[in-house]
Amino acid sequence: MPLYIDVHELKGVKAEDVAKAHKLDMAVQDRHGVNYLKYWVNESCGKVFCLADAPDEESARLVHMEAHGLAPGRVIQVEPDVAEGFMGGGSINPDGAAVLPNGGGLDTAIRTIVFTDIVDSTATIEEIGDDAVVEFIKVHDRIVREALVALGGREIKHTGDGIMASFISAVSAVKCAQRIQRELAADPSQLAHALRVRIGAAAGEPVEHQGDFFGTTVNLAARLCSHAQPEQVLVSTAVVELCVGKGLRFHDLGEAALKGFGQPVRVHAVAA
Repeated sequence: MPLYIDVHELKGVKAEDVAKAHKLDMAVQDRHGVNYLKYWVNESCGKVFCLADAPDEESARLVHMEAHGLAPGRVIQVEPDVAEGFMGGGSINPDGAAVLPNGGGLDTAIRTIVFTDIVDSTATIEEIGDDAVVEFIKVHDRIVREALVALGGREIKHTGDGIMASFISAVSAVKCAQRIQRELAADPSQLAHALRVRIGAAAGEPVEHQGDFFGTTVNLAARLCSHAQPEQVLVSTAVVELCVGKGLRFHDLGEAALKGFGQPVRVHAVAA
């Protein structure tokens, strides 16, 4: 059965009110062949995200309408691995709300997306050949994946010359990027000395953009990665704001024109 995330924008929403609404959903969902699995609450932004198995978009919407009348603004069909990758497969509390690991409270659904990219990978392939470049990429993958495990990141996919990952914590995402660059510089293998990587990161909520779940945040992280210089980490303003008071330093590089964005985007470089 298809998987859907619906998005509610409810100014002044409180977690206890969403818990009550979720129980009402559970009471009527069987009549529509729907199974609401869990939800995320972001009180500061006035948003609620609900994850459900449903035969179609309209059935998911009808459950809410019959249960409490709070219709979602959008209902987005998503692939199961995409939902798990971005939102995580964490536990839920007795009310059905997604919770952060280790007793960290309710999950607000904010995620930081990180892209790594091997600089001039195409030219490297032409220079050293297909067989050698496989070993080249293995060094990158090992270092990036070890950093993801250490800092709580989730690998979403391999892009061929880089890795896309998701983090609950923006601070962990930045520290992971720093670790990747540090470990690449310190790796004793001969291949690592020629391996230069750029990294981009952006933070946001699960949103729909041109039919792509989480599109805006993903697109921004990818464009920041492409805009970065070799061995540089670039992040969005949202990432900087989420890291305030955490001992991380950033250099404001001003605004940059990024492909796919109608307005210039303010760019920040992570200090070494």
